[in-house]
Amino acid sequence: MKAEIITIGDEILIGQIVDTNSAWIAEQFNLHGIEIYQITSVHDDKNHILEALKNAEEKVDLVILTGGLGPTKDDITKNVLCEYFNTKLVFHEPTFEHIKQRFKNRNIDLNKLNHDQALVPENCTVIPNKAGTAPGMWFEKNDTILVSVPGVPFEMKNLVESEILPRLENNGKAKAIYHKTVLTQGLPESMLAQMIEKWEDALPENIKLAYLPNPMAVRLRLSAIGKDKELLKKQVETEIEKLQKIIPENIFGYDNETLAGVIGEILKKKGKTLAIAESCTGGFISHLITSVAGSSEWYKGGVTAYSNEMKQNLLDVSKEVLDVNGAVSEQAVRKMAEGVSRKLNAHFSVATSGIAGPTGGTKEKPVGTVWIAVAGPDKTVAEKFVFGDNRERNIIRSSQTALQMLRRLVLNS
Repeated sequence: MKAEIITIGDEILIGQIVDTNSAWIAEQFNLHGIEIYQITSVHDDKNHILEALKNAEEKVDLVILTGGLGPTKDDITKNVLCEYFNTKLVFHEPTFEHIKQRFKNRNIDLNKLNHDQALVPENCTVIPNKAGTAPGMWFEKNDTILVSVPGVPFEMKNLVESEILPRLENNGKAKAIYHKTVLTQGLPESMLAQMIEKWEDALPENIKLAYLPNPMAVRLRLSAIGKDKELLKKQVETEIEKLQKIIPENIFGYDNETLAGVIGEILKKKGKTLAIAESCTGGFISHLITSVAGSSEWYKGGVTAYSNEMKQNLLDVSKEVLDVNGAVSEQAVRKMAEGVSRKLNAHFSVATSGIAGPTGGTKEKPVGTVWIAVAGPDKTVAEKFVFGDNRERNIIRSSQTALQMLRRLVLNS
Protein backbone atom coordinates (compact mmCIF):
# COMPACT_ATOMS: atom_id res chain seq x y z
CA MET A 1 0.00 0.00 0.00
CA LYS A 2 1.40 3.39 -1.05
CA ALA A 3 0.57 6.56 0.85
CA GLU A 4 1.09 10.29 0.55
CA ILE A 5 1.15 12.73 3.45
CA ILE A 6 -0.17 16.23 2.70
CA THR A 7 0.41 18.92 5.32
CA ILE A 8 -1.60 22.14 5.13
CA GLY A 9 -0.38 25.42 6.56
CA ASP A 10 1.51 28.55 5.58
CA GLU A 11 3.41 28.30 8.87
CA ILE A 12 5.24 25.21 7.57
CA LEU A 13 6.18 26.75 4.22
CA ILE A 14 7.59 29.95 5.74
CA GLY A 15 9.66 27.98 8.25
CA GLN A 16 7.74 29.20 11.29
CA ILE A 17 7.27 25.62 12.50
CA VAL A 18 8.96 22.33 11.63
CA ASP A 19 6.80 19.58 10.13
CA THR A 20 7.34 16.88 12.75
CA ASN A 21 3.93 15.34 11.98
CA SER A 22 5.04 13.91 8.64
CA ALA A 23 8.15 12.30 10.12
CA TRP A 24 6.11 10.64 12.87
CA ILE A 25 3.35 9.45 10.51
CA ALA A 26 5.93 8.07 8.06
CA GLU A 27 7.64 6.11 10.83
CA GLN A 28 4.37 4.63 12.10
CA PHE A 29 3.09 3.73 8.66
CA ASN A 30 6.37 2.06 7.75
CA LEU A 31 6.12 -0.11 10.83
CA HIS A 32 2.72 -1.26 9.56
CA GLY A 33 3.86 -2.04 6.03
CA ILE A 34 2.59 1.14 4.40
CA GLU A 35 5.08 2.70 1.98
CA ILE A 36 5.31 6.50 2.00
CA TYR A 37 5.46 7.51 -1.64
CA GLN A 38 5.58 11.26 -1.13
CA ILE A 39 5.27 14.06 1.45
CA THR A 40 3.75 17.33 0.25
CA SER A 41 3.27 20.67 2.01
CA VAL A 42 0.74 23.19 0.67
CA HIS A 43 -0.49 26.70 1.46
CA ASP A 44 -3.79 27.51 3.17
CA ASP A 45 -5.16 27.95 -0.34
CA LYS A 46 -8.16 26.16 -1.87
CA ASN A 47 -6.71 25.63 -5.33
CA HIS A 48 -3.36 24.45 -3.98
CA ILE A 49 -5.04 21.89 -1.73
CA LEU A 50 -7.34 20.67 -4.53
CA GLU A 51 -4.39 20.26 -6.88
CA ALA A 52 -2.46 18.28 -4.26
CA LEU A 53 -5.45 15.99 -3.63
CA LYS A 54 -5.97 15.33 -7.34
CA ASN A 55 -2.29 14.52 -7.88
CA ALA A 56 -2.19 12.22 -4.86
CA GLU A 57 -5.33 10.30 -5.87
CA GLU A 58 -3.70 9.38 -9.19
CA LYS A 59 -0.57 7.94 -7.54
CA VAL A 60 -1.35 6.38 -4.15
CA ASP A 61 -3.81 4.18 -2.29
CA LEU A 62 -3.93 6.29 0.88
CA VAL A 63 -3.77 10.04 1.50
CA ILE A 64 -3.27 11.48 4.99
CA LEU A 65 -4.17 15.16 5.18
CA THR A 66 -3.06 17.08 8.28
CA GLY A 67 -4.03 20.58 9.36
CA GLY A 68 -6.65 23.19 8.62
CA LEU A 69 -9.40 21.78 10.88
CA GLY A 70 -9.38 24.50 13.53
CA PRO A 71 -12.26 26.90 14.24
CA THR A 72 -10.82 30.03 12.58
CA LYS A 73 -11.30 31.48 9.07
CA ASP A 74 -7.91 30.36 7.80
CA ASP A 75 -8.83 26.72 8.53
CA ILE A 76 -10.42 25.82 5.19
CA THR A 77 -9.82 22.07 4.90
CA LYS A 78 -13.43 20.94 5.47
CA ASN A 79 -14.83 23.31 2.83
CA VAL A 80 -12.18 22.24 0.32
CA LEU A 81 -12.97 18.57 0.99
CA CYS A 82 -16.67 19.26 0.37
CA GLU A 83 -15.79 20.69 -3.03
CA TYR A 84 -13.41 17.83 -3.84
CA PHE A 85 -15.94 15.12 -2.91
CA ASN A 86 -18.94 17.07 -4.27
CA THR A 87 -20.79 17.17 -0.97
CA LYS A 88 -21.89 19.63 1.73
CA LEU A 89 -21.30 20.26 5.41
CA VAL A 90 -23.80 18.76 7.84
CA PHE A 91 -24.13 18.99 11.60
CA HIS A 92 -22.79 15.93 13.45
CA GLU A 93 -24.55 15.68 16.80
CA PRO A 94 -22.13 13.15 18.48
CA THR A 95 -19.19 15.45 17.74
CA PHE A 96 -21.06 18.44 19.15
CA GLU A 97 -21.90 16.55 22.34
CA HIS A 98 -18.23 15.66 22.70
CA ILE A 99 -17.23 19.33 22.25
CA LYS A 100 -19.83 20.52 24.76
CA GLN A 101 -18.60 18.04 27.35
CA ARG A 102 -14.96 19.08 26.91
CA PHE A 103 -15.84 22.76 27.33
CA LYS A 104 -18.07 22.02 30.32
CA ASN A 105 -15.23 20.14 32.02
CA ARG A 106 -13.01 23.19 31.57
CA ASN A 107 -15.69 25.74 32.57
CA ILE A 108 -15.53 27.48 29.18
CA ASP A 109 -18.57 28.82 27.29
CA LEU A 110 -19.18 27.64 23.72
CA ASN A 111 -19.31 30.13 20.86
CA LYS A 112 -20.35 29.80 17.20
CA LEU A 113 -16.84 28.85 16.09
CA ASN A 114 -16.81 25.92 18.51
CA HIS A 115 -20.31 24.94 17.34
CA ASP A 116 -19.11 24.91 13.71
CA GLN A 117 -16.39 22.38 14.52
CA ALA A 118 -19.22 19.81 14.60
CA LEU A 119 -19.91 20.47 10.91
CA VAL A 120 -18.49 17.67 8.73
CA PRO A 121 -18.75 16.68 5.05
CA GLU A 122 -21.92 14.64 4.58
CA ASN A 123 -20.30 11.66 2.85
CA CYS A 124 -17.37 11.14 5.27
CA THR A 125 -17.03 8.64 8.08
CA VAL A 126 -16.44 10.68 11.24
CA ILE A 127 -13.51 9.54 13.39
CA PRO A 128 -13.94 10.60 17.04
CA ASN A 129 -11.13 12.77 18.38
CA LYS A 130 -10.87 11.95 22.08
CA ALA A 131 -7.87 14.25 22.50
CA GLY A 132 -9.44 17.39 20.99
CA THR A 133 -12.47 19.01 19.36
CA ALA A 134 -11.84 18.60 15.60
CA PRO A 135 -12.84 15.09 14.45
CA GLY A 136 -10.95 13.07 11.89
CA MET A 137 -12.71 12.36 8.57
CA TRP A 138 -12.45 9.22 6.43
CA PHE A 139 -13.32 9.28 2.71
CA GLU A 140 -13.08 6.68 -0.04
CA LYS A 141 -13.00 7.54 -3.75
CA ASN A 142 -11.90 5.49 -6.76
CA ASP A 143 -10.09 2.90 -4.59
CA THR A 144 -8.22 5.64 -2.74
CA ILE A 145 -8.68 6.25 0.98
CA LEU A 146 -8.33 9.85 2.18
CA VAL A 147 -8.15 10.64 5.88
CA SER A 148 -8.13 14.19 7.24
CA VAL A 149 -6.76 14.74 10.75
CA PRO A 150 -5.96 17.80 12.91
CA GLY A 151 -2.49 19.29 12.69
CA VAL A 152 -2.09 19.49 16.48
CA PRO A 153 0.54 16.76 17.06
CA PHE A 154 -0.92 15.04 20.14
CA GLU A 155 -4.41 14.98 18.58
CA MET A 156 -3.07 13.64 15.29
CA LYS A 157 -1.05 10.92 17.03
CA ASN A 158 -4.03 9.79 19.08
CA LEU A 159 -6.18 9.44 15.95
CA VAL A 160 -3.51 7.60 13.97
CA GLU A 161 -2.73 5.12 16.77
CA SER A 162 -6.22 4.46 18.11
CA GLU A 163 -8.38 4.79 15.00
CA ILE A 164 -6.66 4.99 11.62
CA LEU A 165 -4.04 2.23 11.81
CA PRO A 166 -6.51 -0.29 13.37
CA ARG A 167 -9.01 0.43 10.58
CA LEU A 168 -6.37 -0.04 7.89
CA GLU A 169 -5.29 -3.33 9.46
CA ASN A 170 -8.90 -4.56 9.71
CA ASN A 171 -9.60 -3.96 6.04
CA GLY A 172 -6.40 -5.78 5.02
CA LYS A 173 -4.73 -2.74 3.46
CA ALA A 174 -1.51 -2.92 5.49
CA LYS A 175 1.26 -5.44 4.75
CA ALA A 176 3.81 -6.83 7.17
CA ILE A 177 7.15 -5.04 7.25
CA TYR A 178 10.32 -5.62 9.26
CA HIS A 179 13.22 -3.18 9.65
CA LYS A 180 16.65 -3.90 11.07
CA THR A 181 19.50 -1.39 11.13
CA VAL A 182 23.13 -2.52 11.21
CA LEU A 183 25.53 0.03 12.75
CA THR A 184 29.03 0.24 11.27
CA GLN A 185 32.07 2.39 11.98
CA GLY A 186 35.47 2.75 10.38
CA LEU A 187 34.58 2.48 6.68
CA PRO A 188 33.51 5.42 4.49
CA GLU A 189 30.20 4.88 2.71
CA SER A 190 31.77 4.36 -0.73
CA MET A 191 34.33 1.84 0.56
CA LEU A 192 31.67 0.02 2.56
CA ALA A 193 29.40 -0.19 -0.49
CA GLN A 194 32.24 -1.66 -2.54
CA MET A 195 33.07 -4.27 0.11
CA ILE A 196 29.48 -5.50 0.44
CA GLU A 197 28.43 -5.10 -3.20
CA LYS A 198 28.07 -8.83 -3.94
CA TRP A 199 26.11 -9.37 -0.72
CA GLU A 200 23.83 -6.44 -1.58
CA ASP A 201 23.24 -7.69 -5.13
CA ALA A 202 22.26 -11.12 -3.80
CA LEU A 203 19.61 -9.83 -1.36
CA PRO A 204 16.12 -11.28 -1.88
CA GLU A 205 13.81 -9.08 -3.97
CA ASN A 206 11.59 -8.26 -1.00
CA ILE A 207 14.49 -6.83 1.06
CA LYS A 208 15.67 -3.30 0.39
CA LEU A 209 18.97 -1.86 1.66
CA ALA A 210 19.43 1.82 2.53
CA TYR A 211 22.74 3.52 3.37
CA LEU A 212 22.31 6.12 6.13
CA PRO A 213 25.68 7.84 6.76
CA ASN A 214 26.47 10.45 9.39
CA PRO A 215 29.66 11.45 11.26
CA MET A 216 28.87 8.95 14.03
CA ALA A 217 28.40 5.86 11.85
CA VAL A 218 27.23 4.45 8.55
CA ARG A 219 23.93 2.73 9.22
CA LEU A 220 22.66 -0.02 6.95
CA ARG A 221 18.88 -0.38 7.15
CA LEU A 222 17.34 -3.58 5.81
CA SER A 223 13.58 -3.42 5.15
CA ALA A 224 11.67 -6.59 4.31
CA ILE A 225 8.06 -6.56 3.09
CA GLY A 226 5.75 -9.58 2.98
CA LYS A 227 2.81 -11.25 4.70
CA ASP A 228 4.32 -12.78 7.84
CA LYS A 229 6.43 -10.54 10.11
CA GLU A 230 8.13 -13.45 11.89
CA LEU A 231 9.24 -14.96 8.58
CA LEU A 232 10.53 -11.56 7.47
CA LYS A 233 12.52 -11.25 10.71
CA LYS A 234 14.19 -14.63 10.13
CA GLN A 235 14.91 -13.70 6.53
CA VAL A 236 16.63 -10.44 7.53
CA GLU A 237 18.61 -12.11 10.32
CA THR A 238 19.92 -14.66 7.83
CA GLU A 239 21.20 -11.89 5.57
CA ILE A 240 22.81 -10.06 8.51
CA GLU A 241 24.68 -13.24 9.47
CA LYS A 242 26.17 -13.24 5.96
CA LEU A 243 27.11 -9.56 6.30
CA GLN A 244 28.85 -10.16 9.65
CA LYS A 245 31.28 -12.52 7.90
CA ILE A 246 32.22 -9.80 5.38
CA ILE A 247 32.81 -6.84 7.77
CA PRO A 248 33.11 -8.39 11.26
CA GLU A 249 35.41 -5.67 12.60
CA ASN A 250 33.18 -2.78 11.54
CA ILE A 251 29.75 -3.82 12.86
CA PHE A 252 29.34 -2.57 16.42
CA GLY A 253 25.62 -2.76 17.05
CA TYR A 254 22.04 -2.66 15.82
CA ASP A 255 19.05 -0.31 15.65
CA ASN A 256 19.18 2.31 18.45
CA GLU A 257 22.34 1.11 20.17
CA THR A 258 25.28 3.48 20.60
CA LEU A 259 28.96 2.65 20.43
CA ALA A 260 29.44 4.01 23.95
CA GLY A 261 26.57 1.85 25.21
CA VAL A 262 27.94 -1.26 23.50
CA ILE A 263 31.36 -0.68 25.09
CA GLY A 264 29.71 -0.24 28.48
CA GLU A 265 27.97 -3.60 28.22
CA ILE A 266 31.25 -5.32 27.31
CA LEU A 267 33.10 -3.69 30.21
CA LYS A 268 30.33 -4.63 32.65
CA LYS A 269 30.40 -8.27 31.58
CA LYS A 270 34.17 -8.37 31.98
CA GLY A 271 34.16 -6.44 35.26
CA LYS A 272 36.56 -3.84 33.88
CA THR A 273 36.77 -0.03 34.09
CA LEU A 274 37.57 2.86 31.76
CA ALA A 275 39.36 6.22 31.94
CA ILE A 276 39.69 8.87 29.21
CA ALA A 277 42.31 11.51 28.35
CA GLU A 278 41.21 14.04 25.74
CA SER A 279 42.84 16.93 23.98
CA CYS A 280 41.35 17.72 20.54
CA THR A 281 38.01 16.07 21.34
CA GLY A 282 37.60 18.41 24.31
CA GLY A 283 35.52 16.11 26.50
CA PHE A 284 33.20 14.83 23.77
CA ILE A 285 34.14 11.19 24.35
CA SER A 286 33.36 11.61 28.05
CA HIS A 287 30.04 13.16 27.05
CA LEU A 288 29.20 10.13 24.90
CA ILE A 289 30.16 7.77 27.72
CA THR A 290 28.20 9.59 30.42
CA SER A 291 25.15 9.74 28.13
CA VAL A 292 24.83 6.01 28.82
CA ALA A 293 22.63 5.28 31.82
CA GLY A 294 24.56 3.40 34.50
CA SER A 295 27.99 4.33 33.13
CA SER A 296 29.18 5.06 36.67
CA GLU A 297 29.48 1.28 37.12
CA TRP A 298 32.42 1.11 34.71
CA TYR A 299 33.58 4.66 33.94
CA LYS A 300 36.16 6.06 36.36
CA GLY A 301 36.41 9.54 34.83
CA GLY A 302 38.32 11.65 32.34
CA VAL A 303 40.90 14.40 31.94
CA THR A 304 40.60 17.10 29.29
CA ALA A 305 44.26 18.10 28.96
CA TYR A 306 44.15 20.75 26.26
CA SER A 307 47.47 22.44 26.98
CA ASN A 308 50.90 20.86 27.09
CA GLU A 309 51.17 22.00 30.69
CA MET A 310 48.13 19.91 31.65
CA LYS A 311 49.43 16.92 29.71
CA GLN A 312 52.60 17.08 31.78
CA ASN A 313 51.06 17.84 35.17
CA LEU A 314 47.98 15.61 35.02
CA LEU A 315 49.01 12.75 32.70
CA ASP A 316 52.78 12.50 33.21
CA VAL A 317 53.62 13.19 29.57
CA SER A 318 57.26 14.31 29.75
CA LYS A 319 58.44 17.67 28.46
CA GLU A 320 60.99 15.82 26.34
CA VAL A 321 58.29 13.82 24.52
CA LEU A 322 56.35 17.01 23.80
CA ASP A 323 59.42 19.01 22.72
CA VAL A 324 60.78 16.31 20.43
CA ASN A 325 57.56 14.88 18.96
CA GLY A 326 54.88 17.48 19.64
CA ALA A 327 51.51 17.03 21.33
CA VAL A 328 50.00 15.59 18.14
CA SER A 329 52.13 12.48 17.97
CA GLU A 330 52.09 8.76 18.63
CA GLN A 331 54.48 9.14 21.56
CA ALA A 332 52.27 11.77 23.25
CA VAL A 333 48.96 9.91 22.97
CA ARG A 334 50.51 6.67 24.18
CA LYS A 335 51.77 8.47 27.28
CA MET A 336 48.38 10.16 27.74
CA ALA A 337 46.49 6.86 27.61
CA GLU A 338 48.88 5.09 29.93
CA GLY A 339 49.02 8.08 32.28
CA VAL A 340 45.25 8.38 32.71
CA SER A 341 44.96 4.62 33.32
CA ARG A 342 47.55 4.85 36.02
CA LYS A 343 46.20 8.05 37.62
CA LEU A 344 42.58 6.83 37.73
CA ASN A 345 43.38 3.16 38.35
CA ALA A 346 41.39 1.95 35.33
CA HIS A 347 41.80 -1.26 33.35
CA PHE A 348 41.35 0.44 29.94
CA SER A 349 41.82 3.94 28.60
CA VAL A 350 41.59 6.00 25.44
CA ALA A 351 43.44 9.21 24.51
CA THR A 352 43.16 11.72 21.66
CA SER A 353 45.39 14.54 20.44
CA GLY A 354 45.02 16.34 17.15
CA ILE A 355 44.33 19.47 15.12
CA ALA A 356 40.56 19.89 14.92
CA GLY A 357 40.78 23.04 12.78
CA PRO A 358 40.03 25.14 10.96
CA THR A 359 43.43 26.66 11.84
CA GLY A 360 46.60 25.31 13.40
CA GLY A 361 47.69 22.86 10.71
CA THR A 362 51.12 22.57 9.15
CA LYS A 363 52.49 20.83 6.06
CA GLU A 364 53.60 17.89 8.18
CA LYS A 365 50.45 17.88 10.34
CA PRO A 366 47.52 19.32 8.35
CA VAL A 367 44.16 20.22 9.87
CA GLY A 368 42.28 17.02 10.66
CA THR A 369 45.37 15.10 11.79
CA VAL A 370 44.48 13.13 14.90
CA TRP A 371 46.43 10.56 16.91
CA ILE A 372 44.38 8.12 18.98
CA ALA A 373 45.69 5.62 21.53
CA VAL A 374 43.88 2.92 23.48
CA ALA A 375 45.53 1.13 26.39
CA GLY A 376 44.71 -2.07 28.21
CA PRO A 377 46.38 -4.22 30.85
CA ASP A 378 48.72 -5.83 28.34
CA LYS A 379 49.29 -3.37 25.51
CA THR A 380 48.81 0.11 24.07
CA VAL A 381 47.75 0.65 20.46
CA ALA A 382 48.07 3.99 18.64
CA GLU A 383 46.96 5.04 15.18
CA LYS A 384 47.04 8.22 13.08
CA PHE A 385 44.06 9.56 11.14
CA VAL A 386 43.46 12.53 8.86
CA PHE A 387 39.75 13.37 8.92
CA GLY A 388 39.28 16.69 7.10
CA ASP A 389 38.93 20.41 7.73
CA ASN A 390 35.55 20.68 9.50
CA ARG A 391 36.08 21.16 13.23
CA GLU A 392 32.74 19.77 14.41
CA ARG A 393 32.94 16.67 12.22
CA ASN A 394 36.57 16.10 13.21
CA ILE A 395 35.64 16.03 16.90
CA ILE A 396 32.74 13.62 16.30
CA ARG A 397 34.68 11.31 13.98
CA SER A 398 37.73 11.28 16.27
CA SER A 399 35.53 10.35 19.23
CA GLN A 400 33.70 7.54 17.42
CA THR A 401 36.92 6.18 15.96
CA ALA A 402 38.50 6.19 19.41
CA LEU A 403 35.55 4.27 20.84
CA GLN A 404 35.70 1.75 18.02
CA MET A 405 39.40 1.16 18.66
CA LEU A 406 38.60 0.76 22.34
CA ARG A 407 35.80 -1.73 21.60
CA ARG A 408 38.15 -3.92 19.59
CA LEU A 409 40.86 -3.81 22.28
CA VAL A 410 38.45 -4.71 25.07
CA LEU A 411 36.89 -7.55 23.07
CA ASN A 412 40.28 -9.04 22.26
CA SER A 413 41.74 -8.70 25.76
